[in-house]
Order: sequence, then C-alpha cells, then structure tokens
Amino acid sequence: MNTAETYDPAALQQVLLPRLLGYFSPVEMDAVARLADRLITSAGGIEHIADYKVMVAYGGGKDSSYTVAFLRAVQLQVAARHGRTFILRVANMRHAGVAHAVMANIDRTYQALSLYGDPRVELLIVDHDLVRTFRCDLPFPPHVRDMNRFDVLMNGHRTAGDGRPTFCNSCNLAVADFYGRAAWWDGGVDAVMTGDSRKEQKHYFTWILRLAERVGLDTEECRKQGFRGLLSALNGVGQSYYAELFGEGFDQDKVNRRIASGDGNSDPAFISIYDLVSYRVEDHWDLLTEFLGFRFDDLAFSFTESDCANPVLMAHFRGLKTQYVRRRTYHDGIAEYLELADGLMRKKEIPERLIELAMSAYASADKIDLRRELASAYARDAFGLDEEQLVCMQFAPFVDAGRELATFVAACHPAQLPALPQLHDLLAGKAGDPELAAWLERVSGLPLVALRSLYRNTRVNFDREDSLISRVRSSDPHKRRIVTIHPETGEPVSELVSGR
Repeated sequence: MNTAETYDPAALQQVLLPRLLGYFSPVEMDAVARLADRLITSAGGIEHIADYKVMVAYGGGKDSSYTVAFLRAVQLQVAARHGRTFILRVANMRHAGVAHAVMANIDRTYQALSLYGDPRVELLIVDHDLVRTFRCDLPFPPHVRDMNRFDVLMNGHRTAGDGRPTFCNSCNLAVADFYGRAAWWDGGVDAVMTGDSRKEQKHYFTWILRLAERVGLDTEECRKQGFRGLLSALNGVGQSYYAELFGEGFDQDKVNRRIASGDGNSDPAFISIYDLVSYRVEDHWDLLTEFLGFRFDDLAFSFTESDCANPVLMAHFRGLKTQYVRRRTYHDGIAEYLELADGLMRKKEIPERLIELAMSAYASADKIDLRRELASAYARDAFGLDEEQLVCMQFAPFVDAGRELATFVAACHPAQLPALPQLHDLLAGKAGDPELAAWLERVSGLPLVALRSLYRNTRVNFDREDSLISRVRSSDPHKRRIVTIHPETGEPVSELVSGR
C-alpha cells in the first residue's frame, strides 16, 4: 500500500495523468475538460479551487470504479493546467454483503490511481455509524453485521425470502444514511458527484416525497432543503418502514437505523456527470481490467452486480424455496432464478461476455451444487446464518399467528410435530419449555421477542399496497414474471420473482 512519503505531484502529472488519459477516448477527454470547467465555476473561480471539496461514493463495482478514475483524471488535469486543484473525497460504504474481493478491487483501484498518500485526496470507509480512513483489511464491525443480519431475517420472514425486500430494502435506506454521514463528515463537502440525470434525480425525489406523504409526513419543509430535505424525508420513510417491519418493542432498533441528514452549516451541491460519461462497460473495458486491475470475481460479480455478493444468496433462496416449499428440486429453483437474472442483465445492457460468465457458474448440475456450497458458506461468513435458518425463512412460518408453522415443522422438523401446541403458546407470549424456546431461536436465527413480533404481524401481500413494504416493491423494476410448475398438478403457472 502506498504511503504519504510516496506522494510526488510532478510524477502524478507527468506520468500517471498521461497513462490514465491514454485509456480515454476523444469524447471522454473532452468530458474531462468540461467537468473541470464546471467544477472551477462551481467553486467560484480557480482561485478558490484548492478549498473546494468534491465527494464521490464508491461501492467497488465496475461503474463506480470507472467514475473514480474519471474524477481522478479531472483532478489531475486541473492541477496540471492551473497548479492547484480540488480536494477529492472518495467514500466507500460497507455492509455484510460486501465480499473481500470487492475490497480488493477498491484497493487495486486506489493504488493504480495513486490515491494513497495524496494530501488532496480523502479515502473514507463508512460502516454505518463508523467513519474511518480506508484500509482494505479493516475488520467489519460486529455490531453492524448483527444489524444487517437482523434486518435480513425480519425482512425475509415477512416476505418469505423474497429477494429484493430481504436484502435490498434496508440496504437502500442504509445507503441514504451513508450519504448523510460521508457528505457532512469533518466539515462536509461542497459538491457530490452523481451519475443520475437531472430527470432521474427529480423522479427519485418525487417518489421519495410521495412515499413520505403516504406515511403522514409534512414534506413542504423537505422540498425547501434540497439534499438535506431528501435525507430527512427518507429518514421519516425509514422510521415508518422499520416500525412496520419490527412491530412494537423495538424502539432502540429504530433509533439505530435513523438516517443522518447533516446540519444547516452546509448543503452540498449535486453535480451530475450523466451527460459526460458512458457506463457501458465495453467502452472502458481496458481501463478497468488493465489499468485499474479490476477483477470480475466468482463471488463478488454475480448477475447484475459487481460490488455485492447478495445476488448469489437470492439465487440460493430460490433453490431452497423450490426444494423445500414447492417440493421440487433445488436445481429447478436455480433454473427459475436464471430466467429472471438473464432478463435483468439484458435489460441493464450487461455485456454478453459478462452474461456468459455469470451464467456459466450454473452451467451444469455439478456447478450448481458447487455454487450451493459457496452460497451456504457465504451466508455463514457474511450473516452468521446456516442453511436450516435460510430454509425456515422460505416458509415464513411465524407470521399470521403461525399459519404455516405446522407445514414448516412437518416438512423440516417432523419430530417436533407433537409440540405444535406448545410452540404456538410460546409464540403467543405464554411461558413455556425453555428448550422449545431455544429450539425456535436456533432454527430461525431470531430471538424469541422478534419471533413473537412476527407472530403478531402478517406476511406482506405484494398484490396489495396496504403496507410500505409492498409499496416499495411495487415500484422496484428488479422483478420479472417467470414460469414455474405447480407441485401437485404439474401445470405451468406464472410467478412474480424479484432479485438482482
């Protein structure tokens, strides 16, 4: 890893910058110059640029790696032409689904771009409430892992392991919190780079405010506050979401998930580079793979994602559901998920070579079995969940006063069938056998207090919009109707499946 002693501005401008720009097309070279002019204007002139701080969020995927390289080129270009340049803050958010291979890609990118040790660069890693200087090998905080694990289990049990709400709803709210913490940390930044167009930004802001209004929030003040107002609205939505998800008695859990919205001392401008860059990976394949050393790892790269391994678990969930709940085979479920994933990848214009790479991991029965072992190991390492607990989630056996509890016990733990009345009593809040309580906690992965909350709550009905969880999913494009087989009639049926 580079250190501050290696910082050499002359070498950066005379060696690194030409090498980096050598991977850019004439159109991209023009875009570098145009963004440099925008930032100088936004800073109030070149005389103020050295005090101007720009933040970019870096998830470690292919698109954000390209964005970081693009902004580094802009930073060095401004320095080469004017003898001074802006401060670049690169902020990385971690959650339990971020594999080590993603962190390794980030580290290689930072080294290739000589970001380590440059005093004009801030490299942050944000682990929920911890903001620290980036280190590739920085241990992931146990309390954040526990929070991520609890959210996956609660979302999963309310939705019977539906891929998107199980893994993405809480994570998306955490992303908003990340932006609030990273943008206002240590005096804040002047601007935040975004790849979204102004139209997309407006659409997103409108959607968030509509959700906020539907949960009873006064959004007029949010509209006046720009970025801070958006985060404030998201905090209101998030608090309502968790109140619905957890039920009563989880006040501290909700407090722990509040979204940071900065303070009134600064409000960063959003500067879009949507019109300046292309996110077609084929357009900058050599930059990614040769210069930045980006690797499409077997675990980190999965389907539409290159910065998160959770899609591997989404496929695994479908296999488990088909095997244990639908009473067919694990391989049938994987085939169904691949149908979804193929459609999503093509909709996102993923290059054919990456589609083939993702699908080849499941190209035979033996490979599917190996992938199952990989997913199981990853679930244990990332979330502390074993297959027994993942299978339990697919039945959603505790919601609706334990409507599917007998089905789950009969299918997976028939020895406990005589204890069904006592299990219901325990879940209903009555005192009971401590060994049965411990068994419930072991097979579910949740404490009894959470299981009792699920027992009082309902399974989310995605055909209706009477819950915030279903409303969020209804506007989520990452879903697709696939053809499945009814286990009893053998007839094909259409089912809506979500994933990444």
